[in-house]
Amino acid sequence: MMNKEGWKRLRERLWEREAPTQRERILLAFGRYAFVLVRDLFAGQLSMRAMSLVYTTLLSLVPLLALGFSLFKALGVHNMLEPALLKFLEPLGPKAPEVTQNIIGFVENIKVGVLGSLGVGLLFYTAVSMIQKVESSFNFIWRIERARPLSQRVGEYLAVLIVGPVLVFSALGITASIFNSELVSRIAAMEPFGTTIYLIGRLIPYVLVIGAFTFVYGFIPNTRVKLNAAAAGGVLAGVLWQSASLLFASFVGGMNAYDAIYSGFAIVILLLIWFYIGWLILLVGCQLAYYVQHPEQLTPTRVAPFLSGRSAEALGLAIVALVGRRYIDGQAPPTEDEIARQLNGNPDHVGRVVDVLRHHGVLAHTDGDDKPRLLPARDLDALTLGELWLMIRRGFDPAGRPRGRDEVGRRVAALLEDAEGVFAGNHGSRSVRQWLVGGNG
Repeated sequence: MMNKEGWKRLRERLWEREAPTQRERILLAFGRYAFVLVRDLFAGQLSMRAMSLVYTTLLSLVPLLALGFSLFKALGVHNMLEPALLKFLEPLGPKAPEVTQNIIGFVENIKVGVLGSLGVGLLFYTAVSMIQKVESSFNFIWRIERARPLSQRVGEYLAVLIVGPVLVFSALGITASIFNSELVSRIAAMEPFGTTIYLIGRLIPYVLVIGAFTFVYGFIPNTRVKLNAAAAGGVLAGVLWQSASLLFASFVGGMNAYDAIYSGFAIVILLLIWFYIGWLILLVGCQLAYYVQHPEQLTPTRVAPFLSGRSAEALGLAIVALVGRRYIDGQAPPTEDEIARQLNGNPDHVGRVVDVLRHHGVLAHTDGDDKPRLLPARDLDALTLGELWLMIRRGFDPAGRPRGRDEVGRRVAALLEDAEGVFAGNHGSRSVRQWLVGGNG
């Protein structure tokens, strides 16, 4: 295990090294992606959320399968539910068929018709809560604070619960029908077509798993995810999933000692471990999708250090200048990402200062965009530089200065007021518009 000093040296080598050739730039980019993924994994947040999803899975698995069984039975494809569940639990080794039969038996014993409206509602809520929990984890990874509206959430969750599994099972059924057809059997008897069809048959499960992960990464986060970002996360998660399945199956095959110690509880422990590994893989793939779409976040540290007071004031004035200049010139309002790129600032720093400016009513977000844009929320002729500067200095504190009532507190407050008075006397009376257009007013 690499110690703290080793991580520091690796980080410096990855972010301070120059890459003159195309090959070195590609290797450096891969190294940075690998570093940030491992760093975020060891930070503990992904692990904690994966454990939370394991708990939610235990509560939601049977209701989710009950709803799926009812839907698939209505569509005449309910017989495909058991093979799909068996495939998911295949890493449990010889215990997989036993666990699958127990779960399916429990699901079949649920009589939805006698539950009543309240029971069906609770069943549906329990099933939906897992997707809601996944969305919350994805939004954390994508640094999104706004959740979907309730009406939109219900409709999209229904699409995931109903349309997604139907498409997957339909694809499996069509694939099986094609490979079992007489025409394909005749073609497979001829080389090199036989080898090609065999390889395609072996690759299709990987393609379906990668496609499922790509769909989840592109659909569930409350933002517009680019296809290349979702696909990158899907490929990583699909490869990790298949690799983890093989490794976990070999681990389960050689754990007779655990059966002797835990007896019947061993399979429960293994099931929990596999759920945890699966959710962790899902979150790691989502993390890669985020970094592919936001390469500016490939920084040595995940959380940017706090800005000094002077740096925060300079950044705040620069943000207002950029937003105000675009507004005056009639150009499209910028997003926070565009501001970060243009000002060469850290996105986290820009987001914090924008929150302060929105708190004081200087800037406002536009509505109806996946990436909200920023507009002036106050008249630029009525807002003076002195007022703007004081708002940035105060942050979220309405007073913005020490509140001590003793002699030291009064002296500090007076010193700050003198400094602010000097700025107000020299520049503060000018409006923001005069400052931006170069007038002396």
